[in-house]
Amino acid sequence: MAKNNEQAIDEPLPSPIRQSVTSQLQTPDLLLKFRDTVFTSRTLCIPGTNRTLSVVKATVEVSASDEQAFTYLKSHPEIEPLE
Repeated sequence: MAKNNEQAIDEPLPSPIRQSVTSQLQTPDLLLKFRDTVFTSRTLCIPGTNRTLSVVKATVEVSASDEQAFTYLKSHPEIEPLE
């Protein structure tokens, strides 16, 4: 049996999901790479914190916004920045 299409629907239609302009424009965080000149694999402990950084294949990567890790790696005598 067919339904009558002339009945009014009082329910509002769902509004489309909208993302904010800032979330659409966000870019992925830049990763900075450093080379371990001594070991190909090890764990570096940042002094005064509970944080560690992993060296894998003589490389360690940190986010450009991570000032604490960046400062530690720049000052480490066995770590050098990769270009």
